[in-house]
Amino acid sequence: MVKRTSFEHDDCPIARSLDAIGDWWSMLIIREALFGVSRFGEFQKRLGLAKNILTVRLRALTDQGILKTAPASDGSAYQEYLLTRKGRGVFPILVALRQWSEEFDERPEEISTILVDKENGQPVRKLELYSQDGRPLGAGDTALKSRPAGKQGKRATASPSS
Repeated sequence: MVKRTSFEHDDCPIARSLDAIGDWWSMLIIREALFGVSRFGEFQKRLGLAKNILTVRLRALTDQGILKTAPASDGSAYQEYLLTRKGRGVFPILVALRQWSEEFDERPEEISTILVDKENGQPVRKLELYSQDGRPLGAGDTALKSRPAGKQGKRATASPSS
C-alpha cells in the first residue's frame, strides 16, 4: 500500500479528521459497525473487501480509538470490533454524506434505501447548521477566526477551507 501524507498534526480540523477517517473503506467499515456489524467475517462479506486491506483498516480504526476490540458476545473464540464514543460520533458525518448524495447524485433512483426514524418510520429530516441564537447558517454566513491565546495549536493562521 502506498504511504500517504499524514495530517495528524495539521492545524486544520478537517485535515485532522480526514487523517483518521478519510478513506472510503474506513467510512464504510464505520457505516457497517453503526448498523450492528462487529465481526471480521461480517465486514468482509458485507463490503467484499480483501482480508489484508480489511485487517489494515480495522487496525487503523482501532489505533485511532474509533473501534475497540472485545471478546465475542456469544462466548466464541472470536473477537468483535465495537464502536467507541468517538466512532459513534461519525454518524452525523455519514448522514450528511448520504443526504448530499441523495440531493446531488446523477441517478438518485439507483439509491436503494432511505434513512428513517425507527420510532415512526418517517424519513430523517435534512441536517442543517444553526447559529447559537437559532438562525439557519450557510457557508456565506460563517467565518474562521483564531482561537484565543493559550487555546491554539502550533500555528494561529486559519485557512478558509478549514
